[in-house]
Amino acid sequence: MTKLSVNINKIATLRNSRGGNYPNVVQVAKDVERFGGQGITVHPRPDERHIRYQDVRDLAPIVTTEFNIEGNPNPKFIDLVLQNKPTQVTLVPDAVDAITSNAGWDTVKHKDFLTEIISEFKNNGIRTSVFVDPVAAMIEGASKIGADRIELYTEAFADKFTISPEEAVRPYTESAMLAHSLNLGINAGHDLSLKNIAYFKEKVPYLLEVSIGHALIGESLYLGLETVISNYLKALK
Repeated sequence: MTKLSVNINKIATLRNSRGGNYPNVVQVAKDVERFGGQGITVHPRPDERHIRYQDVRDLAPIVTTEFNIEGNPNPKFIDLVLQNKPTQVTLVPDAVDAITSNAGWDTVKHKDFLTEIISEFKNNGIRTSVFVDPVAAMIEGASKIGADRIELYTEAFADKFTISPEEAVRPYTESAMLAHSLNLGINAGHDLSLKNIAYFKEKVPYLLEVSIGHALIGESLYLGLETVISNYLKALK
């Protein structure tokens, strides 16, 4: 079975929009695990606009499944990861002003930089994954820098899925087969949802883990909205 790691950034966004500590990201992480989630993903950014660095420190001792910290490996991020020792660190080349991740690493251009960082994480017992586009050269590059896994950037798949599922998934199927031949584990994430996840899982071999946040939280609002409104109506009778 492919593992589901739930990205809880959107929970932190909701909390931060109002101040205070509701919803509580630590409690949500516990609930995700209680509901069957097999991992917790967070992506702290330098401006801490959703997940804060303190959230990572609070989550590290309570996550009992797999803890995955994503981010651009600037010095502050590296220190945070080394201090909290997650199961996995996923390196993402997001710019400081990026709303969300929008490209994978150029593992050829940044070979020396990534090799040094990955070596440090692996020396500390942390599994490393590198965010890449479904491009053969980038996957081959990932195998040369010491990464344990790649995370396939799936926005292009999601964008094309409703037009031509077969065409949309083909690069990812080929990429997964190449990665497996290079002894790289395969993760995937970005814009995967209930509409496309089953098809992606069926067509992409050797898929170990998906990280899903935005769609999962949005879908939860709708799939859970009727129950919450019903409970309010009962309370108001």
